[in-house]
Amino acid sequence: MNATEKPVRTTGSKAEVSYELLRSRILDGTYGPGYRLVLSQLARETGVSTIPLREALRRLQSDGLVEVVRNIGARVAVFDAAQVEHSLQVLARLEGYATAISAPRMTAPHIERSREINARMTRALEDFDPTSFTALNREFHFSLYAHCPDEHLVVLLEAEWARLDHMRRSTFSHVPGRARRSVAEHERMLELIEAGAPAEEVERVACAHKVATAEALRRATAET
Repeated sequence: MNATEKPVRTTGSKAEVSYELLRSRILDGTYGPGYRLVLSQLARETGVSTIPLREALRRLQSDGLVEVVRNIGARVAVFDAAQVEHSLQVLARLEGYATAISAPRMTAPHIERSREINARMTRALEDFDPTSFTALNREFHFSLYAHCPDEHLVVLLEAEWARLDHMRRSTFSHVPGRARRSVAEHERMLELIEAGAPAEEVERVACAHKVATAEALRRATAET
C-alpha cells in the first residue's frame, strides 16, 4: 500500500466495512472491470449479509466504480479511452487549484521533499516501469496536496485519482514518452512554488501539466 492509499476499515458499521472492503478489491484489481457483483456471492465471500452489501454497492455506484446494467445487474464499471481522458481533464482543474492554494504553505523542507520524489522519478526513467512510475507520480502530487487547507478538495482529489487508477492502472504504459516531460513539468511547478509565483501562474502550470497528459493519451488512442 502506498502513502496515498487508505487502509481497509475493519471497524464501524457493517455497511461502512463492506464499502471499504469492496472498494479495496475493485481498486487493487481483485474485482476487475466488468466483474459481476452478485449479492449472494459477495455475502458468501465476505461473510456480510446482503443488506449492508447493497448499501455499499449504492455508494460505489455513486463513486463511479460500480454500474448497474440492464439484464446484467451490478458490475465493476467498464471505461473507455474517452472516459479516461475526461477524468484527466477534471483532475487537471482540481489539481491546478489545489496546487495553487497549497503553494504558499510549502516551506523549503517541503519543497525539497517533493523535489526528492521527482528525482526518484528521473532515476526511474532509466529502467522504465509504468506502474512504479505512476506510483511515484501519485506520491509527488500528494506531497503537494498535503499542504492543501481545503480538506473537501483533497477528498475529491483522492476520489478522482482512485477512479482513474481503476480505469487504467498506468496512463504512462500507453504514453511512455510523456514520462520524461512530466518530470520536467514537475520541476517547473516546484520552481514557481519556490519563487513565490502568483497563485494564478502556479494554477495555470499545474493544470496544463495534467491537460498535457490527457492530450497525449487522446493522440495515442487516435493512432491505434
